[in-house]
Amino acid sequence: MHDFVMALGGGLLMGVAAAALYVLNGRILGISGVLGGALKVRSPDASWRWAFVAGMLSAGIVALLVLPGAFENTIERSVGACMTAGALVGVGTQLGSGCTSGHGICGIGRLSKRSIVATLTFMTSGALTVTFIRVFMDGRV
Repeated sequence: MHDFVMALGGGLLMGVAAAALYVLNGRILGISGVLGGALKVRSPDASWRWAFVAGMLSAGIVALLVLPGAFENTIERSVGACMTAGALVGVGTQLGSGCTSGHGICGIGRLSKRSIVATLTFMTSGALTVTFIRVFMDGRV
């Protein structure tokens, strides 16, 4: 299947999930917020959050079984670099009060100025980081 079709399908599924959660539960779909709320000790709404996380994991397993080639590892970075990148994303979601799904999909869809600024900030930061690594570090991390 063409990469464009896969990306379009994934985007459509995320949009439908975000809209459904907002319309049916009045909640904003931000993965960091969903998971963070599930991990709270006395979260009154932990059950739907854990169900959502389980659904994401289950969908990944189904996708792996149906389209195993989509999970081919093409990352040419060290484990340490990947772990550092993941940690920086986690810190960024805390500093930005949300993640790409919360701000980029739901926030922009609601025309939230804060989410538009947050999305522009993390997209610009990502582009500058990639450019810096490719130009000044010869693509090696």
